[in-house]
Amino acid sequence: MATDKSGEIAINMAETKASAKGTAPLLNYSKAVAAVEPPNRGAKKGLAVGDFVLRLCALGAALGATVAMGTADQLLPFFTQFLQFEAQYDDFDTFRFFVMALGIVSCYLLLSLPLSIICIIRPLATMPRLSLMMAALTIAAGSASASMVYLAHNGNDDVNWLPFCQQFGDFCQSASGAVIGSLLAAALLLIIIILSAFALKRN
Repeated sequence: MATDKSGEIAINMAETKASAKGTAPLLNYSKAVAAVEPPNRGAKKGLAVGDFVLRLCALGAALGATVAMGTADQLLPFFTQFLQFEAQYDDFDTFRFFVMALGIVSCYLLLSLPLSIICIIRPLATMPRLSLMMAALTIAAGSASASMVYLAHNGNDDVNWLPFCQQFGDFCQSASGAVIGSLLAAALLLIIIILSAFALKRN
C-alpha cells in the first residue's frame, strides 16, 4: 500500500512538472510578442496619413503656381510699326527661375506620393526626406518673384523704374497668383518637415 501510494505521488509530481514545463514557454512567448510589438503604431500611421495629405496639397499649390507663371502672357491691343508691346514670363530671369524651381518641386512631390502611401501601409518604413531642400528652393523662388511683382506694381522712384501693371494688368495678376501659390506650397512643405521630425523622434 505504501508502495502504491508513493508511486501515485511520484506520478502526480511528474505530471505537475510536465504541465508546468508546458505552460512556461507560452508565457514567455506572449511576453516576447508584447516586447516586439511596435509602440505607438497608430500615431505613426496618423502622421503618415497627414504627410500624404499635405504632400498632395503642396503638389496642387506648386503645380498651380508653375502653370500660372508659365502661362502669364499679355499682348497690348495697340502697337506701332516697329514695336509690339507684350509681356511674358520669360522676359524676366527671376520668373524663369521661378518656373524651373517650382517645376522641380512639383516633380519631387509627385514622385514622393507613392513612397508616402507605403509609409501609410507600413508605418515603420522610412522614406527619403528631401522636403527641407525643396522648401528652401520654393521659398527662394517665391521671395525673388515677390520682389519683382512688387516692383511691377509700385515701381522704384530712386532708380526711375516705372510700374507697368497698369498697362499689363492680366500679366501681373497671373504672376501675383503664382507667387501666392508658391508661398502656400512652401508653408505646406515646412509643415511636412515638422511632421517628419515628429516621426523620426518617435522612431
